[in-house]
Amino acid sequence: MKFAPANMEARKKLNFSSGDTVRVQSKILDKGKYRLQAFEGLVLARKHGSEAGATFTVRKVASGVGVERIFPLYSPMIDKIEVVKRSRARRSKLYYVRTKAVKDVRRKMKQMVVTSENQDQIDENIVN
Repeated sequence: MKFAPANMEARKKLNFSSGDTVRVQSKILDKGKYRLQAFEGLVLARKHGSEAGATFTVRKVASGVGVERIFPLYSPMIDKIEVVKRSRARRSKLYYVRTKAVKDVRRKMKQMVVTSENQDQIDENIVN
């Protein structure tokens, strides 16, 4: 099992920050072979600048559940980091997005409950 070292200079030059949407191709061991798995989401935070222990946190919503992963910037298990969309954020750490997502889901649930009750009343009016 050999790992190609991460290209340090190329990773240092990667210019992405919190608020950007990135696609991270990471290597996953599957039945004795390595395959690439994409993880695309919003960058919540980037820590420790460009030093050896630098990390970045990516959040995505999969099947209605928020999933966050913390990736080491210089890990040999990361094949490629692509910036899909650039956004301007006024904060360096976007941890408030977690609670904002929960509030949005609750609001949608309330709307769904209200519409289902209204649908029952509409059905009754049609029958009468």
